[in-house]
Amino acid sequence: MPRSKEIQEQMRTKVIEIYQSGKGYKAISKALGLQRTTVRAIIHKWQKHGTVVNLPRSGRPTKITPRAQRQLIREATKDPRTTSKELQASLASIKVSVHDSTIRKRLGKNGLHGRFPRRKPLLSKKNIKARLNFAKKHLNDCQDFWENTLWTDKTKVELFGRRVSRYIWRKSNTAFQKKNIIPTVKYGGGSVMVWGCFAASGPGRLGVIDGTMNSTVYQKILKENVQPSVRQLKLKRS
Repeated sequence: MPRSKEIQEQMRTKVIEIYQSGKGYKAISKALGLQRTTVRAIIHKWQKHGTVVNLPRSGRPTKITPRAQRQLIREATKDPRTTSKELQASLASIKVSVHDSTIRKRLGKNGLHGRFPRRKPLLSKKNIKARLNFAKKHLNDCQDFWENTLWTDKTKVELFGRRVSRYIWRKSNTAFQKKNIIPTVKYGGGSVMVWGCFAASGPGRLGVIDGTMNSTVYQKILKENVQPSVRQLKLKRS
């Protein structure tokens, strides 16, 4: 059965105003376009409770106690990768038995929603420091500098890599906090090593690296691809 549409409080107040002016159910129903039974129910509620606002409704008592809720939030915040099944088992240890969907709903009401974690390269402290120093050094460089910069890198592309998806519990605007991301590394069975470059004006050439990368192979890649990319992207010789 479809749920009946709830009458707005403003409309209920109007019903009472017209009723107090001396009009009957039929006249109110016709004036406001409401069912006569609806008008009668609104008036009877007002006569009994003295108000037309929604009153607190009774329902099934919650199974998750305040203590259990605090434990849920504490564990999900401490380790965002904890699954709802693991949280369910944790509550069972304090004799609280609930469905895992109930746990997800309760976490959602407290601002912790299941999301796919962001992925980022696994960086050492040395790499993090070097990248930060680079950013500070070039913070105030002019636009012309960046438009004339060629970015290059090599990477291993997985051909048959398998990524396992899982959820984490996090609040809004916390996607890139360290505990809410999954570090990635460049490996995987069945892959191809490639070298590529790009500039502000677009991508440059792509070179496939055959065999093991060493200084001779790398110099050959640069020789065959850097200058053609500079010409293709119309960068200055400097």
